[in-house]
Amino acid sequence: MKIERRHREFLAESRRVVVKIGTRVIARETGRPNMLYLKRIVGQVAALRRKGYEVVIITSGAVGAGMESLGIAARPSQVADLQMCAAVGQARLMTKYELLFAREKMRVGQVLLTHDDFHHRVRCGNTRRTLEHLLRAGVVPIINENDVVADEELKGDLSFGDNDYLASLVVKLIRADLLIILSTVEGLLAPTGRNGASRRVSCVEKLGPDVFNLVRPGASALSKGGMDSKLAAAQSAVQSGCAVVIANGRRADVLTDVLGGADVGTLMLANPL
Repeated sequence: MKIERRHREFLAESRRVVVKIGTRVIARETGRPNMLYLKRIVGQVAALRRKGYEVVIITSGAVGAGMESLGIAARPSQVADLQMCAAVGQARLMTKYELLFAREKMRVGQVLLTHDDFHHRVRCGNTRRTLEHLLRAGVVPIINENDVVADEELKGDLSFGDNDYLASLVVKLIRADLLIILSTVEGLLAPTGRNGASRRVSCVEKLGPDVFNLVRPGASALSKGGMDSKLAAAQSAVQSGCAVVIANGRRADVLTDVLGGADVGTLMLANPL
């Protein structure tokens, strides 16, 4: 039995799972939510909840949804304009989630956070307690950066990257067992040395400089994340004892396949605590 397969079999034993959804996974080029992929992901989260998994969603896409609503084609460069887009888009995005989960007979709870919330002892404790109560009540927490009042995620010089860093902070806060980062690629890709071709890396046992050297910083017109920010988030998560899988969020049944032990995406093993 290959070591990668053996490690993946243990993923089914995860109890608490954080699913981070990138902007491009659930948004069209205009920024409008893509209901096909959003519905697929909601259906998979609902299926995992029914199996007894505790699932927390970290979602991007509010800025893109606001851009589409306001008729803005390219991501604004001014923080105030981005915050305006987030204010308009957040309500639109959450409405979609609420309607889709209602069809699954499940409730959702919106949680908007800033990075300061994790550095302030009282606010951090309040956030942890709220999330624990939501999970105990069978509610699916849907977390996003509070871009309307905080600009860390929006400023290019800090570049936290499409909620990737926020996901790693939530993992530590609630002591998650597994972080699934959904992107629009099949996982971490490594060059094969043949005409620029690349292959998917199935398993990374240790996140070192050799792994980071495989990627270059990237972003799109809608999102600020790239594989580099995902690896940084993964490194933080694995150091806290949480396994990470980076996978294609537009792949059918990606979440249920990951928890089922299928060879999907790139698995990054948790560091022993």
